[in-house]
Amino acid sequence: MENQGKKLAVLIDADNASISSVSVVLEEIAKFGIASVKRVYGDWSNPTLKGWYEVCLKYGMTPIQQYAYTVSKNATDIALVIDAMELLFTSTFDGFCIVSSDSDFTPLALKIREKGLFVHGFGKSTTPISFVSACDKFIDVKNLAVGETIDLKETTTDQVTQGQITIDKDVLALILKTIRDKADEDGWANLLTVQQYISVVKPDFDSRNYNRAKFSGLIRSLELFDIKEVKSQLLARKRTFKVIIKLTQDALKNISSTNNWVEIPTLVEQVKSLEPALDIKFYGYDSIENAIKAINGGWIELKDEKIRLGKQIN
Repeated sequence: MENQGKKLAVLIDADNASISSVSVVLEEIAKFGIASVKRVYGDWSNPTLKGWYEVCLKYGMTPIQQYAYTVSKNATDIALVIDAMELLFTSTFDGFCIVSSDSDFTPLALKIREKGLFVHGFGKSTTPISFVSACDKFIDVKNLAVGETIDLKETTTDQVTQGQITIDKDVLALILKTIRDKADEDGWANLLTVQQYISVVKPDFDSRNYNRAKFSGLIRSLELFDIKEVKSQLLARKRTFKVIIKLTQDALKNISSTNNWVEIPTLVEQVKSLEPALDIKFYGYDSIENAIKAINGGWIELKDEKIRLGKQIN
């Protein structure tokens, strides 16, 4: 993978990170590059941080002691930011991974990105949106810990049940819009391109929030899209009856260049050859023939079990 050679600085705010999540966070970070620097910041005289020393030894991380000089100021955050800026201006790293749920690191993330480096954040689902949006990618650590076993969220006014899952309305709207915007003239969009775009505009998006390890699994579970593989690339297309109309018209053009009448069984076979993976039941029909016969509006002409092209669909 191209990311494997990237040098990363991993900075952990022990005051706002869980010891139990360290191993899975580091495993996730390894997907993005090499953790050349791994530092953990905290006041180790604080009993609530007991256990971090052993974790640092186990995973080869450097513990940075920062005493709380006053009650009201977070000296740990300040120390982390100072170190991050020093590392940034060494021009050694390709990106930073900040493990915290603290919005105080928002300016730091923005500054790092201004310098052309990427920032990946790791924290709780309750992390303030300011820090989430400042990151190129923000990952909810609970997804890393439990993976496929995550329970679906409770349905609220901000969520909708679609297919096999319950999903945030804004996420579903974003998926639908992105697939539409990235689609070719036949309605097909490359799922990798779609996923990359969604990750940019919504850094905290993660299919694991919906109990699906992969983005393609999430798309399949929505039961809104046709999916096919072309040259090892997965493509998706919104299921609408317009798809059936266009397929029928394309098939008619292929087998009748002069627009003569065509036997319906012959047309059905041509439709199958154009779209071998077509699952007609998702359009509400038990057969391709019945779906074709349901086309109205002048798109086709039917006569004595024969068919020919009508007006052209745009």
